[in-house]
Amino acid sequence: MGDQKKVAVVTGATGAIGRAIARNIATQPGFEVVLLCRNEAKARQAVNQIRQATGNTEVRYELADLSIQASIAAFAERWQDPLHVLVNNAAVTPRRREETAEWIERQFATNVLGYFWMTQALAERLKESAPARVVNIASYWAGDLDLNDLEFKRRTYHNGEAYRQSKQANRMLTVAFSERLKPYNVSINACHPGDVNSRLSNALGFGGHESPDEGAATPVWLATHPIGVERTGKYFEHGRERTCPFGRDRAAVEALYERCSQYTEAGGE
Repeated sequence: MGDQKKVAVVTGATGAIGRAIARNIATQPGFEVVLLCRNEAKARQAVNQIRQATGNTEVRYELADLSIQASIAAFAERWQDPLHVLVNNAAVTPRRREETAEWIERQFATNVLGYFWMTQALAERLKESAPARVVNIASYWAGDLDLNDLEFKRRTYHNGEAYRQSKQANRMLTVAFSERLKPYNVSINACHPGDVNSRLSNALGFGGHESPDEGAATPVWLATHPIGVERTGKYFEHGRERTCPFGRDRAAVEALYERCSQYTEAGGE
C-alpha cells in the first residue's frame, strides 16, 4: 500500500470489539479510519474517544443500517474515497425472531447479508485501491447452516443456532468472494475475534475472558499486516491460520453465494 494514506472502514464500530478494532487500526501510521454505524450519537462518542486515545484526527463516522440493503447501497453511492481495508464486523443476535423493514430475518440480514452486500457494493472501490483487503469477523462457534431455511421460517428460531449459522456463512462466503476478488489483487479473510464480554455475547448467554483489545488483535493483524494481503480465502484464530471445514465444501459455498445473490436481485427469500 506504499506511503499513501490508507483508508479503512469498520462496520459495527460502536460495539466492544468493533470499537477496539477501529481504535487499534487508528494507531497504525498513515491510516484514516471510518466507523460505519447505525446510531449517530454512539458513533460521535466512539469517534471522539478514538481520536483522544490515539491522537489520530483522521477518524470519522458514516451512518448506515447494515441489515438494510438500500441503506448499504446509499452509503456505497456516497463513498467517493479510496478504500484499502473493509472490516465486516456488525452483528446482532436478537433473542426472538425479528424481521427488517425489507422483510428479512434480522440476524441473517445483518450478520450474513450485511457482509455480502457491503463486499459487493464496495468491490469496485476496493479494486481501484488495490492492493486492498476485506476482513470478515466470523467465529469458531459456527455451524447449523440450513440452505433451505436461512431465515428460520420452518425451524424454530433460537438466537444461538441462528448466530452459529451466520458465522458458518461468513466463513463460507469468504471463500466464495476470495475467488472472485483475487484477480483484482483484493484479498478477503475471516477470523474468530476472541472471547470478549460484550452485549452480543451476553445475548447468547456468555461472558468473555478476553479484553476488547485482545479480541481485536487478530482482526487488526489481518487488516494491517502483510499477511492480510498475502493470504486470501482463509480462516484465522488467535493469529494463526486454521483449516475451515465449511470453506472446503465447494458445492455448499457456491450454493450459499447463489442464495445470497438472489436476495440482491429479488430482495427476499
